[in-house]
Amino acid sequence: MAAQGPNTAVTITGVLIFWRFIMGIGIGGDYPLSAIITSEFAATRIRGRMMTAVFAGQGFGTLSATVVAIICVAAFKGRIEREGPAGVDPCWRLLIGLGSVPAVFALYFRLSIPESPRFTMDVERNVTAAARESERFMRTAGYRADRAEYAGAQLLELRAEAPRMSWADFRAYFGQWRNGKILFGTAYSWFALDIAFYGLGFNSSIMLNKIGYGIQDVVCTDAPNACMYQTVWSISLGSVILAAAGLIPGFIASFLLIDVVGRRPLQLAGFALMTAILCAMGFGYWALQRANAWFVVLFCLANFCANGGPNTTTFVIPGEVFPTRYRSTAHGISAACGKFGAVIAQIIFSRLQDLGGAPGSGNWIGHILEIFAFFMLTGCFSTLLLPETKRKSLEELSNENQENFIYDLHDVRLPDSVLLHGHPELGHAFPYPYPYRTGAQYQYTQYAPEGEYYDAGPAAGPLSAHDVQLHDTAVYSRAARP
Repeated sequence: MAAQGPNTAVTITGVLIFWRFIMGIGIGGDYPLSAIITSEFAATRIRGRMMTAVFAGQGFGTLSATVVAIICVAAFKGRIEREGPAGVDPCWRLLIGLGSVPAVFALYFRLSIPESPRFTMDVERNVTAAARESERFMRTAGYRADRAEYAGAQLLELRAEAPRMSWADFRAYFGQWRNGKILFGTAYSWFALDIAFYGLGFNSSIMLNKIGYGIQDVVCTDAPNACMYQTVWSISLGSVILAAAGLIPGFIASFLLIDVVGRRPLQLAGFALMTAILCAMGFGYWALQRANAWFVVLFCLANFCANGGPNTTTFVIPGEVFPTRYRSTAHGISAACGKFGAVIAQIIFSRLQDLGGAPGSGNWIGHILEIFAFFMLTGCFSTLLLPETKRKSLEELSNENQENFIYDLHDVRLPDSVLLHGHPELGHAFPYPYPYRTGAQYQYTQYAPEGEYYDAGPAAGPLSAHDVQLHDTAVYSRAARP
């Protein structure tokens, strides 16, 4: 897009949609990956700050983009005023082309970053390999994937027998209310936030016009090309102001508070304050047109509360509250719901902004802000479904008993009389205690240090199908006695 000039082969709308779709695939993958990699590498006590620092890159990137935009517009001022649209064309192409520069650096770091030890342990099920990779990375500050040295020795290593990712396991895990409500809470909170956040952000040019950073009618009448320059300059300048006054301070506040106050209170306070601010902007919309300074203050406060609260926490919380096998998937689901909310916001704004008035009048913008305030209020309630993750390990937050996931192949060996699915399984190891089936009931059998097996007493209830077939391989945690 930056290299080619104006032509009539395809419409600019089609080209933008195509490349935005491609970019969306990359960003859609990077959203969960950047959160998950950070959360799984970070220490528990500073995990919130680490994830906030990663997400704050979005704010600094936005500020940098607006600064570059205003520099480009200023550099092309003479050409725009002389040539009009022909002068704007190389300006925006240069701006888009410059956006690829930081992407190149991001690609390098993304390709060179090590795999998370938790992924190696919980998904690839090799605890010792995860420990060795972590030790190698910490010792050399570098990383080189070399699984060949582990291939012949896997039977001698610690193994993690965590449930495998599958549709059946997905339904079983999130079908439990204690887990399903968390996914709903993260997804809906992100959805509600992005309705207001992107509803204001995507339409900032309209808002900026209403607060005085817009087109001057006299300029447009006397000099159309000067009007074009004034338009892009005013939007660029206003974007710098909004980013500097709202985005960056909000991220700084969230960085300082997230591991002190906690994620849940921060998100709840942010939603509540945004509800109040958007109500003030909506119900007092026409009065604020005569007090532009107050409109600017409220607009910046809304950005501050969003970035200091739910815009950060909706990114952080989904990266902490799910087990490793679903952590990235659930984060992606939550992020996708947020972007769906952004689409809904655009539909609402574009369809309703001039309702009951002339085109361009913005007659219904005040009511749109009231609608946004309502969604912020619903975000308060969805936040109540979420647990507080401050100072808790990812294993503790997974809602699973992960202590029994790890065992040593030398710890326990089964006698010949024990069968698994009707077949001898000599040499396999099982975490203890584990239940033996005895008819309709089953007993817990523990392993004594002397190498003897003894029964610890009957258990109440039959052995369920879920207990027998936990994984798609042999059941390592349970054995059936004929």
